[in-house]
Amino acid sequence: MITLARKKKESNSGGGGGGGGSGSSTAGGPNGSGTLSDGPKRISIREFLLVKEVQELEQNLPNTCKVTFHDPNVLSEFTLVITPSEGFWVGGRFKFSILVPEEYNMAPPKVKCLTKLWHPNISVDGDICLSLLRLNSIDGLGWAPTRRLKDVIWGLNSLFTDLLNFDDPLNIEAAEQYSKDKERFQAKVREYVSAYARR
Repeated sequence: MITLARKKKESNSGGGGGGGGSGSSTAGGPNGSGTLSDGPKRISIREFLLVKEVQELEQNLPNTCKVTFHDPNVLSEFTLVITPSEGFWVGGRFKFSILVPEEYNMAPPKVKCLTKLWHPNISVDGDICLSLLRLNSIDGLGWAPTRRLKDVIWGLNSLFTDLLNFDDPLNIEAAEQYSKDKERFQAKVREYVSAYARR
């Protein structure tokens, strides 16, 4: 991405060019704890991390996932489309919105499923039950500053395969239906895919 290269260049070279002027001695200012400063421009820690993480993400994306930045200058908001190649939801196309908050990487990204689907860990309204999206998780697998955007993408992708969890559901009705009648559950999944998630 041209924008990424430009942002990285700006963040790496902004403060060192050409001798100092009036802004160099007050680099951080009184509120400098959350930003990196290069003269008149201030780059938040979030932006600094995102430049590197988005590059890493694009190189390590599962082949069932596609990420789209609607504004190439805004790396903190993007959409993810997952097209599962196996399992109950194969043949569907599921869209997620991802917003990286200013507090990143101390706080996890905010994720919403924009495609209506029948899933034990994703509500019909698009809320998602995934440990790494929680600051405090009972299972100890919640968000930590060492996690990256690629972990979020791989985690969401895995909700359609190996992280699928009927024992700790968000959509209790879907989980109960699966335990009582797997064929009816599968039929309802297909019904939702046909109605809302066709490729």
